[in-house]
Amino acid sequence: MKDILVRIGGDGGEGIISSGDLLTMALARSNYEVFTFRTFPAEIKGGPAMFQVRFGDQTILSQGHQADILVTLNEEAFRLHHAALKPDGLLVYEPAHYKPEGSFEAYAVPLDEIASHGVKSAITKNMVALGVVARVLDLSFETLEQLIRERFGKKGDAVVAKNLEALKAGSEFVAQHPVKKQLPVFAPLESSHKHVVMSGNEALTVGAISAGCRYFGGYPITPASDILELMERELPKFGGAVVQTEDEIAAIASVIGASFAGKKAMTATSGPGLALMVEELGLATMAEIPCVVVDAQRGGPSTGLPTKMEQGDLNLAVYGAHGDAPRIVLAPGDVEECLYYMIQAFNLAEKYQTPVIFLTDQSLAHRTQTYVWPDFSRVPVINRLLPSEAELKEYDRYKITPDGISPMAIPGMKGGCYAATGLEHTEEGFPSFVPKTHTIMSAKRAQKIEEVSREKGFTARFGEKQAKIGVIGWGSTQGAIREAVEMAIQQGLSVAQLQLKMVYPLPEADLLEFLQSVEQVLIAELNYMGQLNQLFQSKFLIPTQTLTKCEGLPFFAEEILAKLKEMSGSAKAAAQGERLATHNR
Repeated sequence: MKDILVRIGGDGGEGIISSGDLLTMALARSNYEVFTFRTFPAEIKGGPAMFQVRFGDQTILSQGHQADILVTLNEEAFRLHHAALKPDGLLVYEPAHYKPEGSFEAYAVPLDEIASHGVKSAITKNMVALGVVARVLDLSFETLEQLIRERFGKKGDAVVAKNLEALKAGSEFVAQHPVKKQLPVFAPLESSHKHVVMSGNEALTVGAISAGCRYFGGYPITPASDILELMERELPKFGGAVVQTEDEIAAIASVIGASFAGKKAMTATSGPGLALMVEELGLATMAEIPCVVVDAQRGGPSTGLPTKMEQGDLNLAVYGAHGDAPRIVLAPGDVEECLYYMIQAFNLAEKYQTPVIFLTDQSLAHRTQTYVWPDFSRVPVINRLLPSEAELKEYDRYKITPDGISPMAIPGMKGGCYAATGLEHTEEGFPSFVPKTHTIMSAKRAQKIEEVSREKGFTARFGEKQAKIGVIGWGSTQGAIREAVEMAIQQGLSVAQLQLKMVYPLPEADLLEFLQSVEQVLIAELNYMGQLNQLFQSKFLIPTQTLTKCEGLPFFAEEILAKLKEMSGSAKAAAQGERLATHNR
């Protein structure tokens, strides 16, 4: 696979993310496969920000670890990111700020001078830098020009003109001062398939609306706020309603109310918000009301690392409840899966009449990836079971059934009146504190979750059919593990991967089949305690090894490869891999 990695570093407010987004879209419109990663400060302005895009002529699985081109808008950005630049890479820097040293090609571009005196707009230096990168990559100027008009058009012709002038100035500087760096040569492919470019938050929003979501209640929190903003813009077009509530408790309460009234409903939050929703999730479990909650995880606990990623909310998602309150927890592996598994999330919520928690994280929420135009027929939409006319004659809302699922009446249905409260209840819905009733109804709610564990299509296997080492991962680790497994196999190791799309209940049949096909098990996840490993051990009680990382950053494939080599006995090679990964953090 051929690919190039470009990283841009600077301060928040300098247009790092904007120039990165424009570069990504220009590459995507040129038919390249793209995979982005970004970090940004928690402050409104200032603090280090970074955007990188890895692109190529084949599917890109992870963010990559070494940059071919590094653009630094200030000295701090150089100090933070120069270790990630390939030894023979290209550094674009501002010579008025510092003089870098290294084996790379240091390409001085007077960004400030060009922007301030050439373009006469100091804030356009990010566009000057974009023009430099575009010229080095031989990107179409017309494509970038169109993107700038689309992005800044609402701000007026003068703003568009200044940005175009800055872009052209950067490009012309390279024409007059050619770089020496030789980049891999490959032309964008003529694709026979129509592609889309989306972030994880965008994809899951599309999936939710496609699944029939018609109510969204939410409260802003990083990194889930995009979903609220997208829903506010898009859901009314489909006849839906969006309410920005006063807090997360009101958000989930309104979602439960809307769902009780017959609308498919969801909210989105991050760890601290999910913690506030726990009591209401218990109500949804007790009253058997479908709802979907997106938890875009960030580094925690408490405010923690609000703009960084972590897979630290698994225990909260699975166990965060009072009483026995089982729920379903899904974890998509990439942007495309955010769309399809969000439809699955609504399907499971409606089918089993229970809360579904949808775990993403900051890196997946904001990551931009290309994928084939969605085929919505891949996941047929499922609606909740409604009572028949015969059942409504003597309606029992919580009727005991063989699979634990009872027909759910919508308010207004003749004969379908019932009480939906947090109190324990009889089959008819009447409050009851009889010991036997609580036992029967607890078993009913638990039985539904046992049925969910037998659902198909919630794992993905990669690598060899029989292997010495099996790697189990969940969520956004999928791409880095898959890339590591592919590298390991190319280097002669026997490795397979099982990626869990459902982390609760565990898909037991697929897990048992996988465990029988491997000799050693490695569980890789992005938290300190190894939360999936703990959940796995509580179920299977077999020896495992863990690879955890708790830095607010995703895995590098090389880190996982190093662990695989260590487990296979290639200690020397593993040490080399570890040094490489450490060097590039």
